[in-house]
Amino acid sequence: MRSSNPTRRWTSQAWFACILTCMVVLILAGAGLGTQVLADTTAVSNRLNDHISPARTTVVKLDDALGDQAFGLRAFEVSGQPELLEPYRSGVADGQTATARLRELLAGEARLLTELDELDRLATQWRRDTAEPLIAERRPSGTATPPGDAFAAVRAQVADLDAALLDERTRGRAALDDSRRIRNAVFLGLAVLLLAAVAAIAVVLRLVVLRPLARLGAAVRTVAAGDFDHRLSPHGPTDIAALGHDVEAMRCRLVQALVAAGETRDALARSNADLEQFAYVASHDLQEPLRKVASFCQMLQRRYADSLDDRAQQYISFAVDGATRMQRLIHDLLTFSRIGRVYDSSQPVDLDRILDEVEQTLAGTIEETGARIDRPRLPTVQGDATLLTMLWQNLIGNALKFRHPDRPPHVTISAASVEGEWRFTVSDNGIGIDSEFAEKIFVIFQRLHPRDKYSGTGIGLAICKRVVEHHGGAISVDTTRSDGTMFVFTMAGHGGSPVAGTSDQVGQALAASP
Repeated sequence: MRSSNPTRRWTSQAWFACILTCMVVLILAGAGLGTQVLADTTAVSNRLNDHISPARTTVVKLDDALGDQAFGLRAFEVSGQPELLEPYRSGVADGQTATARLRELLAGEARLLTELDELDRLATQWRRDTAEPLIAERRPSGTATPPGDAFAAVRAQVADLDAALLDERTRGRAALDDSRRIRNAVFLGLAVLLLAAVAAIAVVLRLVVLRPLARLGAAVRTVAAGDFDHRLSPHGPTDIAALGHDVEAMRCRLVQALVAAGETRDALARSNADLEQFAYVASHDLQEPLRKVASFCQMLQRRYADSLDDRAQQYISFAVDGATRMQRLIHDLLTFSRIGRVYDSSQPVDLDRILDEVEQTLAGTIEETGARIDRPRLPTVQGDATLLTMLWQNLIGNALKFRHPDRPPHVTISAASVEGEWRFTVSDNGIGIDSEFAEKIFVIFQRLHPRDKYSGTGIGLAICKRVVEHHGGAISVDTTRSDGTMFVFTMAGHGGSPVAGTSDQVGQALAASP
């Protein structure tokens, strides 16, 4: 069944295209209307500036030309000298030029052209009927004849033409003012209309596109905050709704994964509980028979030493050594399994105090080997004091144990804050570690040397790795160092989460242990 909601039929891209089209149409319409208004205003202004005003100036010149004609005619009439007709002739030429200019300026102005035609007719008639006959007689009268009614009519027509031009200029200015007012009103209306259109477009965008996106974003943030049961109900354009359905499908898959992870976590919890029970059994029920075996074997060795041959003595020694090593393995395995379970506190730990305790514990070995330990002032970190003591005691103890036979041990410790975490190094001048064993040394019960040369169970560095990872860091060995060994490890500002997979590692270790 198709949705009747138009926003579900259109994509956000279609909405944007529609809105952009409306904006373009509105801008083009406004530009066309504005152009028309400007053209009208320009036409009125050009008529005044390019036609009416220059025409009035030309009328003044025409009036001056007519005056020159009258003056020259009177001078000739008084004196009879032909050269005094020069103002008349130049006035006639100037009048014709002015008349031609007026016809050019007043093209399309019917009323003004009628006035101009009447003026030209009267001026021509005056010259034909009055001026030209007088010039033809060539007889001076000694006195100047008054201009007469004909010339007065010409001058009156000039005044009428000038008055008509003045009237046209007045009306033109009024029309220009009206055109400017219309122009300003149109532009103001366009501005208001454009702002209203922008506001309407913003409202449409908000309702059709932005609000569905905001709802989807809020729902996604709710899910991201941990409310995985919050269902997403997408609305809006088809592409946003499709995105919402995809996010909802992803949420469903995450919920399924969380359910599966929860089941796995419950299984791991049961496994850890079984491991704790096993650890209890290992620490009590298994170690007690081993102690008895070792004790009775030692009693047999002491009591029947004279009756046993060398081979029997060797067998008893093997039994005692095997029982003792089995006790150490079980003890170390128990310690390894307790990391993150029994030892899981998080509190400020002064590493200087931890190192003081470690040096005090290893004081005998340090004095015996002549070791020197250089360390700066160490920071206070968040973690478990017991685990951090294990970490430093194993690292420094290994530096003393795997010392070079030709020189006393020299252990150097450094600490630096790098990008919000602490970076520590523990370097020594011992026998070193080949780069091919850089990963193997952190595997539980993995040894690089025979037991008769170096004591231990091979679990120390595995404990170090788990302690560092429990505190949110990582540990590695610097494979570029050739004169000894350098361990590099980091620690976050706060203790990390317990490392998963404890039961698997312990189970594999038990299977591989002797």
